[in-house]
Amino acid sequence: MFSYRNVKVGILLYLLIPIMGCASNDVSGPASGNIDYRLEMRSFITDLGIYARDINSSFIIIPQNGQELITDTGNGDGNPMADYLAVIDATGREDMFYGYNNDDEATPDEEMLHLLDLCLLCEQYGVEVLATDYCSAQSKVDDSYALNEQNGFISFAADERDLNNIPDYPASPYNENNNDIISVSDAQNFLYLINSENYNNKQEFIDAVAQTNYDAVIIDLYYNDDSFTPAEIERLKTKPNGGSRLVFCYMSIGEAEDYRYYWQSGWEVGNPDWLNAENPYWAGNYKVNYWDSEWQSIIFGNQESYLKKILDVGFDGVYLDIVDAFEYFEE
Repeated sequence: MFSYRNVKVGILLYLLIPIMGCASNDVSGPASGNIDYRLEMRSFITDLGIYARDINSSFIIIPQNGQELITDTGNGDGNPMADYLAVIDATGREDMFYGYNNDDEATPDEEMLHLLDLCLLCEQYGVEVLATDYCSAQSKVDDSYALNEQNGFISFAADERDLNNIPDYPASPYNENNNDIISVSDAQNFLYLINSENYNNKQEFIDAVAQTNYDAVIIDLYYNDDSFTPAEIERLKTKPNGGSRLVFCYMSIGEAEDYRYYWQSGWEVGNPDWLNAENPYWAGNYKVNYWDSEWQSIIFGNQESYLKKILDVGFDGVYLDIVDAFEYFEE
């Protein structure tokens, strides 16, 4: 059975970014080749959002990581990029309090404060923060939820880096409720489950998610190679306690994946010319020139695009991964 992977740890190794680099990487202008990689990622996400909302005006856009895009310096004391902040509804953040270097380990203060400043700035601009910490010890899980709630963030404590299970602890979702969840700001918790390897079949996966009372869930478009249907997604939009919830679809926009429907035989590094180095830590994942129009047309903008498939199935929004790909090109 195919296994999807969360990419945070591997991408840090792949980019060879020093541990302290996150806090000091405050360049926002054009890098090599006169390409402003941050501007290009902002533009990519902005255009993607405009396309989606022309089809569904309430469609929710959530980039994960790459919070450095929200200011001109990449730090929390920089000037906010108001146009970009206006496009996104929420921002996903991994490892803010636990998991930056190792799972079940507190994130070092300097990195934590850098991320916290940026996420608090997002909240000031009405951009909700969906925070995922990686920890399994119950005391650390409790601390993660408490710290995130203290800062006004919606959070999930993942006890598996592969995001392949529904945690046993806590026994019920943190801040469980029977409210109707219409917007991201209504949510008090969420489930991040994009790897279906622990489920024997598609129906078992759907049943497991449907039986939870999470306010929002993030899943993939596919169980293995089998796309979820509109009826299956609709079923997930009601919690067992009667309240409605939001269902978001995971989509990587900074790497091409050779197990996706769009991959063509004969593709290799340099062919097409926007396809870059393979991620040595996860075979089959390739860096892309994400500003290239051909790559972007795979992601959005036409009837065959990835995002159109997500919209057609009836997801409430999209959860964009590898948004921080600009760091690869800057480095």
